Amino acid sequence: MPSNQNNVRLACGCPSTYPDWKDGDIDLGGTLMHVLKIPMFIHMPIAYEAYLLKQKNDIERLELHETWPGFNLTKTGALRGQILCPLVEKSSPARNLMTVPIPFHLRIQLFHGDVTDMRGEVRKIQSELLDDGRMPKELYLSYLTCPVCEEERDGKRVMLARRWVKSSKLEARLKNKPTNLNNS
Repeated sequence: MPSNQNNVRLACGCPSTYPDWKDGDIDLGGTLMHVLKIPMFIHMPIAYEAYLLKQKNDIERLELHETWPGFNLTKTGALRGQILCPLVEKSSPARNLMTVPIPFHLRIQLFHGDVTDMRGEVRKIQSELLDDGRMPKELYLSYLTCPVCEEERDGKRVMLARRWVKSSKLEARLKNKPTNLNNS
């Protein structure tokens, strides 16, 4: 992972740079993450900006360094969610840190538009994973622009990251599935 010496947050708190992950699969296995639990109401974060600032302050207080300052992965839930921030360090005894398991595969898709319109894109990612014989797991969102900077940075952008695991049952089904139904 790159160092964060030249990366800084924008004045609004958004990342000035973010991972150059093209649409496709990546593996973040073994990455040290700062994890902050956040309250949710039906998958909508409550006081999201305040928790982002709290996470930034916690990381600075622990004298750790964000890989991409301002970049994080948000996992939602009905009543509780998490914000995960990748760190440059490989280990630390501090609290609220976890090393993600190896492998930690993510299917990445950069979404241009409003959060309310992303349902179709999430379904598309899920279908692609199932078609590849992979079992979709949790969905992470990374907000790359905010209402303050979205006009200056080519509109609303959200990075969708769907974790997946290999599934021998799905792979076996795909192998047994007829490839051409018209061939009788």
